[in-house]
Amino acid sequence: MQDSTWYVVAMIIYLLAMAAIGFWSYKQTDEYDDYVLAGRGLHPFVAALSAGASDMSGWLLMGLPGALFLTGMSELWMAIGLLIGAWANWKWVAPRLRSYSEIAGNSITVPSFFENRLHDKSRLLRIIAAAIIIFFFTFYVSSGMVAGGRYFESSFGGDYMVGMLVVAAVTVFYTFVGGFLAVSYTDTVQGLLMFASLIIVPIMVLFSLDNPGDIFSFAAENPYATGGVIENPNYFSLFSGVSAAVIIGNLAWGLGYFGQPHIIVRFMALRKPSDARAGRFYGVSWMGISLIGAIFVALSGTVFFTETNHSITDQENYETIFLDMAQVMFHPLFAGLVLTAVLAAIMSTMSSQMLVVSTSLIEDLYLIFAKKKPRQEVLINLSRTAVVAIAVIAAVLAINPSDSILGLVGFAWAGFGSAFGPLVLLSLYWKRLNSTGAIAGMITGAVVAIGWGMSPLGDTLYELVPGFISALLVTVGVSLATKAPDEKVTQEFEEASRLAKLVEENDDLDFEEAAEKVQK
Repeated sequence: MQDSTWYVVAMIIYLLAMAAIGFWSYKQTDEYDDYVLAGRGLHPFVAALSAGASDMSGWLLMGLPGALFLTGMSELWMAIGLLIGAWANWKWVAPRLRSYSEIAGNSITVPSFFENRLHDKSRLLRIIAAAIIIFFFTFYVSSGMVAGGRYFESSFGGDYMVGMLVVAAVTVFYTFVGGFLAVSYTDTVQGLLMFASLIIVPIMVLFSLDNPGDIFSFAAENPYATGGVIENPNYFSLFSGVSAAVIIGNLAWGLGYFGQPHIIVRFMALRKPSDARAGRFYGVSWMGISLIGAIFVALSGTVFFTETNHSITDQENYETIFLDMAQVMFHPLFAGLVLTAVLAAIMSTMSSQMLVVSTSLIEDLYLIFAKKKPRQEVLINLSRTAVVAIAVIAAVLAINPSDSILGLVGFAWAGFGSAFGPLVLLSLYWKRLNSTGAIAGMITGAVVAIGWGMSPLGDTLYELVPGFISALLVTVGVSLATKAPDEKVTQEFEEASRLAKLVEENDDLDFEEAAEKVQK
């Protein structure tokens, strides 16, 4: 049997497994809250790995190893920033958001939390937040479909359109039928697949090398290197060839975590706030070990491709070194399973984004204009319809991908981090925040991040830095310059703060009883 046939068999096995998880989740989903937020019963291990898998995407498996292979350890600043940001997000946002989102009107989306937290009667805060989510994530989902089509095209020699439609159809299916539970559990499986692949591939490559220790010197010292490796005496330097602005900009990627809706919604779905401690351990451990695996993929690749004389498919960015080594080292069936790790990264991100967008359409737009709240089954079916509608729009955009669509993806992380990041932190930790300041800061963050990124200034400093800072300053300034929030808002804030402290001090405390106690 040809290698490509084995790869297709592996992909079919994987896709069927994802569909099976979707069907199982369907059986567990009876109410609207189950479909949108898994009934706030998510295990911290599932929350942590699903958040990580939906966040890292193909960058962890392809982008980072390729950049390290080509340039050296100076490319690690972004990874360092993301690791610190993930830890900080689990430490400071997760437990307090879990408790506050329940006290603030049992909020099940990020926009609804903003509105309920600040008691915004105008509905503008919720509508604008939902519009930002829908705009960015629709293009983000489209880029995922493009990536799926390109993956199918390059890995299996298939047709771009067929690959795009297959990947989109399976992702839509399990998101459609199983909702948040399906997305979370499929993301967990996908995260484990990515994790295992990043450990197994570099270990097997190291065993195949004549002298594994060469990986720590080869790229820096060998003037006769081939296979894409060029002698770089500064290969292992974190500071060589990078300016202070680049280092700051790359580290600032960690700031983006505070405002990513598809990540922080996992915090709202935890069983109880104290689960955030276990979630932090699982999530940061998964990310840290995965990043180490990606580093060793790059390091082992510097020797492997020269020693074996195998060629690298991507001769421009070298982002295929992980896939190329897997195809050389393993039986085609196992190599195909490793190849599906990239597909897993693509699908985990797409499914999370589709669910967040569909939820915003129904919960944050439709329901605020509906004259009366529909029955549970009607809400679930409306959310499922929204998933399909978003997928269709994204697929139409992906048929003929353009730079303008793919370019928007580069702004999405900065856009969400700038628009929502300061607002999330201030909502959780600053009593004086009001809705006027929140709206002004949110708009400012999104506009500055996009405008900065589209201008020549984007070449000097990552747009998240000015976007986040400007949003923070405007939110605080406008809140102080306008009317203070009323007593009910501040009282609720104090209740949420007391609840957060109670559950942090006692892991065994019954959360529901504690919530009732602080509200009395």
